Amino acid sequence: MIPDAFDYAEAHSIVEAVELLGHYRDDAKILAGGHSLIPLLRFRLAAPTVLIDISKVDELEYMHEADGALHIGAMTRESALDTSSLILERYPILHDTAMSIADPTVRNWATIGGNLAHADPANDHPATMLALNASIVITGPAGQRVIPVTEFFTDIAFETALQPDELLTEIRIPMPGERAGSAYVKLKRKIGDYAIIGVAACVELDTNGVVTQAGIALTNAAPYSIKARDAEQFLVGKSLDDATLHQVADLAAADAHPLSDGRGPAEYKQAMVRTLCVRALRLALARANGRDL
Repeated sequence: MIPDAFDYAEAHSIVEAVELLGHYRDDAKILAGGHSLIPLLRFRLAAPTVLIDISKVDELEYMHEADGALHIGAMTRESALDTSSLILERYPILHDTAMSIADPTVRNWATIGGNLAHADPANDHPATMLALNASIVITGPAGQRVIPVTEFFTDIAFETALQPDELLTEIRIPMPGERAGSAYVKLKRKIGDYAIIGVAACVELDTNGVVTQAGIALTNAAPYSIKARDAEQFLVGKSLDDATLHQVADLAAADAHPLSDGRGPAEYKQAMVRTLCVRALRLALARANGRDL
């Protein structure tokens, strides 16, 4: 299909993008990489009167550690997560997530900020950021505000805490401790497809191998991204033996409310939450111990 007609505006700075959003408000959509937005336009599921292109806002493309956090600019491409030694060594869950998205051509254009702002429950980064307890930096006419990622997403698909005149500008992820491990595991029908189910898992261990912090979140397990809080809380203070892994997986599956669709019945998807949760936690544990599976 062909999209409805729309005007096009190009921003060259954060300030200019926010000014344009303030002018057009609900009539505007941000165009970053475009791989989430353009299909919506073509199927006329979105019909903005103007697209604001931020692809030339170079100040939004960066990755660095500072002040106890990894700072990622919203226009950072998925391919940068693929190839960064910092990400591979310190934040392997982000490498897992990026590598599971589409194909290299798409990853060269797609942006991490766009993936999050789109808030599709089938997108991969929302669960990863929920597991990592990330924060989202939002810039608007009144300046910046920083909110936990749990407050950024709502329980409605494709909806976030962004106001019409605000722009997602940065993601902040707490730096991992010495014995931290993380992983994202995704079940899909074919390379490049959306997840049937995905599980993100992060753990930090003390010197005795006991979990001191945990993060678990689910992709495509409901009409919104899920943070499996009961499973996270159960993990803290325990060692990751097989019995604990399966108890945690049961708790995570209990939080899942998948829908039956062309990718499978709800019962199958809920069972896959259990399976993938165990796999993700085993891989996270191995990485926390300096190994990989």
